[in-house]
Amino acid sequence: MAERVFKRRLKEHNRNDIEVSSAALYDIGRASADPRAVDLLNKKGFDGYGHRSRPLTEDMIAEADKVIAMERAHQEVIIDKYPVAECKVYLLKSFSENYNGLDEDIKDPSGRSDYHYRLCFAEIYMAIDGLTKRCI
Repeated sequence: MAERVFKRRLKEHNRNDIEVSSAALYDIGRASADPRAVDLLNKKGFDGYGHRSRPLTEDMIAEADKVIAMERAHQEVIIDKYPVAECKVYLLKSFSENYNGLDEDIKDPSGRSDYHYRLCFAEIYMAIDGLTKRCI
């Protein structure tokens, strides 16, 4: 969801100079996006179709200016696996204007209720809004 929201926000601000892509911490075989996330994105006016998972690689880390993680545990896994990434890995929620430094994770809603999907989308959207403002 974060990739789709960020791409659209950048497009709205005519920022074609920033490349955004998502990657998984573990190889799950080019799996499709969670159908409930796709449905929610579509209901919110985003194109949720066509996403395929791909694993995060050392080359991706090397090429990235910033690596954005959804949860502190994800950030730690990335740094443990790719120590060179330590200075460029950020938590997405830290860009939110309402960020208080306490509740830093945007939890994966997979397997949870529709409420959790909507909450996840809202947290992503607010954080992406803050991140976008830093980019424009």
